[in-house]
Amino acid sequence: MSSCPRRSRRVPGICMLFLLLLFAFPAASLASGQTTEASLWKLLQKPDHFAMLRHALAPGTGDPADFTLGDCSTQRNLSEEGRSQATRIGERIREKGTSGADVYTSQWCRCRDTAELLGLGPVNELPSLNSFFRNFERETRQTAELADWLEKRDPDKPLVLVTHQVNITAMTGVFPDSGELVIVRRDRDGGFSVAGTIKTD
Repeated sequence: MSSCPRRSRRVPGICMLFLLLLFAFPAASLASGQTTEASLWKLLQKPDHFAMLRHALAPGTGDPADFTLGDCSTQRNLSEEGRSQATRIGERIREKGTSGADVYTSQWCRCRDTAELLGLGPVNELPSLNSFFRNFERETRQTAELADWLEKRDPDKPLVLVTHQVNITAMTGVFPDSGELVIVRRDRDGGFSVAGTIKTD
């Protein structure tokens, strides 16, 4: 997967070592250390690239003990600042040349709200983007499912995936801030690599 080649899934020790090195030398995770923000916005419009977006500001960590999928009152939600941030992110994406996109989101309310406030197009739920913060045993399976979904997708439009920090870090090795975009390239060998990140706010 992004940081670890697909063939490396069978050797978790190698992947873990790679990720440790990645966190120690984060610049090495970028396809080009000289990648500019302007070029990253252009890459988002290419069929072999896509964006992973951490949901906008939602104060706190994790979710309440009574978390229930589909019931926002039991979840950690976007603050008013977070809702405003999500709207501004969508405006900025459009200003940079992406007027419409395929938008997929975690089923968590803070992600779905972020995705809808972007205003980039219809929002689709994708369970492989759901948080595994409280169930890390799902990390490997979910990340593999997402990678397989990406490989099978016909990239006819720009793609924005709205998800959680843990999901983005598992896929890319990047630890994003709330509202930060990670631009990812689909490599010819079926793997993924990070082109760069954009702090949108």
